[in-house]
Amino acid sequence: MISRATIDKIYQVAIIEEVVGEFVHLKRSGSAYKGLSPFANEKTPSFFVVPAKGIYKDFSSGKGGNVIDFLMQHEKLSYPEALRWLAAKYQIDIEEDQQSEEQLQEKSEREQLSVVTEFAARYFQQQLIEGEEGRAIGLSYFHERGFRDDIIQKFQLGYCPDKWDAMTQAALEQQYQLSYLVKAGLTRERDGKIYDFFRGRVMFPIHNISGKVIAFGGRTLKAEKDIAKYFNSPESELYLKSNVLYGLHLAKNAIVKHDMCYLVEGYTDVVSMHQAGVENVVASSGTSLTEGQIRLIRRYTPNITILYDGDSAGIKASFRGIDMILKEGMNVRVLLFPDGDDPDSFSRKHSSEEIQSFISTNARDFISFKTSLLLEDAGNDPVKRAGLIRNMVESIALIPDGISRSVYVQECSRLMGMSEQVLLQELNKVIVTNFKKEKKSDVPEEIPVLDELPADGVPQESLGSFSIEHQEKDLIRILLHYGEKPIDITIVNEDGHEEKHPVSVAEYIISNLESDDIVLESPVYANIYSEYVQLIGKETLPQATDFTQHHDQQISGESSAILISPYSLSDNWQRHFIYPETEDMQLRKAAKDCVFRLKLKRIQRIIIDLTQELEAAVNDHDKYDALLQEKIMLDKARAEISRYFGTVISA
Repeated sequence: MISRATIDKIYQVAIIEEVVGEFVHLKRSGSAYKGLSPFANEKTPSFFVVPAKGIYKDFSSGKGGNVIDFLMQHEKLSYPEALRWLAAKYQIDIEEDQQSEEQLQEKSEREQLSVVTEFAARYFQQQLIEGEEGRAIGLSYFHERGFRDDIIQKFQLGYCPDKWDAMTQAALEQQYQLSYLVKAGLTRERDGKIYDFFRGRVMFPIHNISGKVIAFGGRTLKAEKDIAKYFNSPESELYLKSNVLYGLHLAKNAIVKHDMCYLVEGYTDVVSMHQAGVENVVASSGTSLTEGQIRLIRRYTPNITILYDGDSAGIKASFRGIDMILKEGMNVRVLLFPDGDDPDSFSRKHSSEEIQSFISTNARDFISFKTSLLLEDAGNDPVKRAGLIRNMVESIALIPDGISRSVYVQECSRLMGMSEQVLLQELNKVIVTNFKKEKKSDVPEEIPVLDELPADGVPQESLGSFSIEHQEKDLIRILLHYGEKPIDITIVNEDGHEEKHPVSVAEYIISNLESDDIVLESPVYANIYSEYVQLIGKETLPQATDFTQHHDQQISGESSAILISPYSLSDNWQRHFIYPETEDMQLRKAAKDCVFRLKLKRIQRIIIDLTQELEAAVNDHDKYDALLQEKIMLDKARAEISRYFGTVISA
């Protein structure tokens, strides 16, 4: 178990915008950073990081928290794994308390899979560099491909010996469990015998976005036609191929720098381009492009250039994937290499500058490229040309931006020699059809029917459970934001004179709640409030980090969510010498408002319950009179608070 001292040091050293920036393209926005949500599909950024508070909030998915929470939610790490990830990044030595046998047994399947996968990566590398067979076969192959030793090390390339179970036996000798070797796809069982799945292959480790090995691609060097050229690891708790792009962990910074992502097909394409100095490149690893992969790229840039080897059949097969890119609102360009070349071979023959120049000169936008390619196939056949028109219109209809659609319609009209009006009419038909399909899919199979309502329109079952969660949340927000700030309250001294008395916002709120014996009902807000009161009782001034970095993940997550807002006051007002009042300028009113709103809501709920009790006690005069007196007092209190707000606040 990681010691408390180490955990505290990790929190002190970790820079949240630096960590999150490895996974999300962040842009400065006032005192915060913002970017596209890594948890939801969105086109307008609603993901915020606030460095001063060490927290993030994603308003699309509702997720939020500190730097540990982010790694746990985004990378699917356990709490200890997230701590170790940060410790490795910031070169912090981990001190561990002694673990019991039970704690050792409680390690998750994901952790165990990660451990055996990391072992396999080290084993394959060692066999490539130090093993006699690995050097003679695997390393010779990579050198023949022109890969330098530094590039081989950069991508952690390796070799699995062509022996029945050499890797498996090495793992078992190191006390790794066979069951996890099988689950990771490294070992197979057949007829009661175990064998290495990747035996006799050069190995391409597949990394997640943070650079951790999660799977492998293995290429055979044998010429037999009945043997698959490439094997990939099966999907597991670590590896979901539709959400992984080969080389992204090494490419993400270059993608942001150049505001462009080059998309290729294979592992060697990526490796060769890196060696040539072009690093903003990733591969779909031979699989059809997926929405998950497209959204990974969109976190870093809206611009994709797809690099093809000139095989027209392969290009046409990829049209569906490119349509998915268009639907995500991204800009797609296409490049064909000269006959006989692919990204791998072209990169080995040209410098970085020559590659970049060739791409910028020859890349074409996808719509005009697709039109030209299909026109060439259609020739003068009217049936094929009609199908071409429909095909192009369906692609253009996927583009969410209306101006971009209009530009592409004009370009298609010019290329096909067809009236722009005809294309627009077809386009509108497709857009309407697509819209209807989407709306239909959004309609629930069954529309819920409400039970009979009472006269006031409120479902009977809801009357006794009148929620005050919103008011409790606002009270916690004021405490966390401004609890230590001073405000003046008016008190009457022994002489009957009024005088100002300074107290903190926290003291004002806590004393008000205690005077009326108010206990928060929401478990998480009650826990935060209790922690706050305990810190004050220890004569400690509570800080936001006491809650955003709390060991209770629910407290840290909810505190982070409360402390961050997607809105900030524009500095354009100040430029014009206009200074609107903000909440912190009226702290006394803000504190009083949040307390009164909570009291009012509680009173309203009690009145609703009393009304029901009065109806039930109509034949019990003593009980009825007592309840009626209580309701009259509460009605007066409600009216008094309502007058404070200048209106009658309805339930």
